[in-house]
Amino acid sequence: MAIKRNQRQRKKMHLGEFQELGFLVNWQFAENTPIDQVDEMVDRFINEVIQANGLAYEGSGYLHWEGLVCLEKLGKCDESHRELVKNWLEKNGLQQVEISELFDIWWDYPTK
Repeated sequence: MAIKRNQRQRKKMHLGEFQELGFLVNWQFAENTPIDQVDEMVDRFINEVIQANGLAYEGSGYLHWEGLVCLEKLGKCDESHRELVKNWLEKNGLQQVEISELFDIWWDYPTK
């Protein structure tokens, strides 16, 4: 039997209309890429894709980067966000680009 929760509880637990969907992203730079080129590319990615589209990115790396993309505000990413990130990374010459399916970022972290 499903538990009936009021709006305050759903908001606090990120359920129902307060659910947040996001996706994982992984990519690699070519071997021996200089650090200043890595920094410049990551800065461009943040400025041109993440901030420009109301997204948030939490991740790290050096030659291999991985992280989580979600909306900056409460809400759900959709397929257009996944495609936007994937296309930009591939268009800018990054390698082994992997984008996960959408998942609930509070409750359903995907396993490989």
